Amino acid sequence: MPAAKQRSGDGPVLVRIDPSAPSIARVYDALVGGHDHYESDRAVLRKILEIAPEAQLMAKELRQWLVRTVRLLANRLEIDQFLDLGSGFPTAENTHQIVQRYRPEAHVVYVDNDPVVQAHGRALLEENEYTHVSGADITRPAEALADPEITKYLDFKRPVGVIMCGIIHHIKDLDEARAVVKAYVDAVAPGSYLVLAHQFNPGDGSEAAHVADSLDDRFSGTGLDTLYRGREDIESLFSGLELVEPGLTYPHLWWPDGPRLHRLSPSNFTTLGGVARKP
Repeated sequence: MPAAKQRSGDGPVLVRIDPSAPSIARVYDALVGGHDHYESDRAVLRKILEIAPEAQLMAKELRQWLVRTVRLLANRLEIDQFLDLGSGFPTAENTHQIVQRYRPEAHVVYVDNDPVVQAHGRALLEENEYTHVSGADITRPAEALADPEITKYLDFKRPVGVIMCGIIHHIKDLDEARAVVKAYVDAVAPGSYLVLAHQFNPGDGSEAAHVADSLDDRFSGTGLDTLYRGREDIESLFSGLELVEPGLTYPHLWWPDGPRLHRLSPSNFTTLGGVARKP
């Protein structure tokens, strides 16, 4: 099953997709109720739901948090160019849809090195001249920032909204995680904003801590490793930046749009998110 990986001078490079091997992007797509996943991905989802039955609701809540943060940047803070790192599959209320509702000519570049994500993204966005897809590896910032799909459309001399929603916790070494975030922050102009959400382990013996510990253990060494970090470690990813109120907090507490429609569960307390300005 071939899919376009990334464009070269002679056209797209084709790679073969192994449907028996789950991918982070496809598992997340299954988690939010999408359609771009295989049985191997659904098997991972079932393992997640054994530990955290509310995980699908939490994934949708995180998506709603992203909508609110991007809306703030585009509408109130007048950011008109965005770099969405580790973006995953297109879904309802994508970054470019939120941004271009307020700034129709704002440029959005999605970055994901999953070839299936790239193929789907390019097919859906081919008629949108202000939205683009890069196949760069976000864990190699120097290479990613030199990608023509990024440099052609984003002006790093002006403020950029840098989005890292649910991706940095897949980098298990904290020093490497900090270095990756810092590289992108260093590349953008003062007045830029970082939007970052990270899986959180309160480490207090609570049900939320049990969920975090169990999911860490379940996927260790599988290639889908993730790490639920403590608050201080997550805060360190925002080093040198100015957090926007209400600071680093649970997504459901970050300027909610209205009353809750679902009861809070332990999963609601296993993610922290924040928006921060580069001074």
